[in-house]
Amino acid sequence: MKLRIVVTLKNGVLDPQGKAIQHALGSLGFDGVSDVRAGKIFELTVADGTSDEAIDEMCHKLLANTVIENYRVERI
Repeated sequence: MKLRIVVTLKNGVLDPQGKAIQHALGSLGFDGVSDVRAGKIFELTVADGTSDEAIDEMCHKLLANTVIENYRVERI
């Protein structure tokens, strides 16, 4: 089973990487980008039958810092 884990910063958390990308886009002439939020994606192949609880545990223990980040799991 393939999973995609999308990790993003929670609203209200400063995102210096997103701001740098926004600034760079403006420098490249892409005006009109009013905000950029950066994140990360993990693609995992796990055994069929891996429980939602085990996937959540992976996210909480390693893939996301749940103090400042949200995550969502997509089955692909």
